[in-house]
Amino acid sequence: MTSAPPQALPYALIATDLDGTLLRAGDTVSDRSHAALAAARAAGARHIIVTGRPVPQVRHVLDGLGYTGLAVCAQGAQVYDAAAGLLLHSVAMDRELAEVALGKIEAEVGEVYAAVNQEGLDAEMLIGPGYRMWHPHLPTVPVARRCDLWTSPINKVLLQHPRLSDDELTEVARGVVGDLVNVTMAGEHTVELQPPGIDKASGLAVAAELLDVTPSSTIAFGDMPNDIPMFAWSAYGVAMANSHRELVAVADEITLSNEADGIAVVLERLFA
Repeated sequence: MTSAPPQALPYALIATDLDGTLLRAGDTVSDRSHAALAAARAAGARHIIVTGRPVPQVRHVLDGLGYTGLAVCAQGAQVYDAAAGLLLHSVAMDRELAEVALGKIEAEVGEVYAAVNQEGLDAEMLIGPGYRMWHPHLPTVPVARRCDLWTSPINKVLLQHPRLSDDELTEVARGVVGDLVNVTMAGEHTVELQPPGIDKASGLAVAAELLDVTPSSTIAFGDMPNDIPMFAWSAYGVAMANSHRELVAVADEITLSNEADGIAVVLERLFA
């Protein structure tokens, strides 16, 4: 009597966004999600975090998770080795290009409020006049003048407009500077400009090569339009119930919300 061959893993790589996806209120991860990810890892899968936050704004979350793998941060501009505390890959944004892009957008819609994420492991988020920080758990440093945003290398620019919605500002910015920079809507009050060619898919591709895994063996979870490139790169994309309509339109599956352990629901089914 011969035994049946071992069943292949449904997915070798589990890519999860953080805000609105894996994280609940207060930057916490539920016990159920912890357990579902642990079970998937025990079955042989790898978990990789893919977030718009730069490394300094995500390190406390990784520490809380006991996370020791690679993390794609800063909207794909950074690949971080959490175990070693090292940046393995990093793409800075040209600051002159950022200023030009802002000028073109303001010529179209009037004044915008800007902030930047600086480049590096211990860099800061600088917020210019008028910019409102909506996330209560991320430290920021106010600056008095727009020009003070460009004093050190950066990896992205964050925009807000006093009247336009996030979707409207994203649409206008893409129409005006989409050929110069990558424009994405990453969350509420979070329209961002990245270096051209940089998005979650480009960062995930770098990390996947280091891990020797392929798009065809990857499942991705997200909730916002900045997750669309990651879904396109991966074999299977799961949108949370609270997701933006643009991501829902390209998702393979809709799960429960982040507050209702939507990731765990899917992983428990796949890795049971």
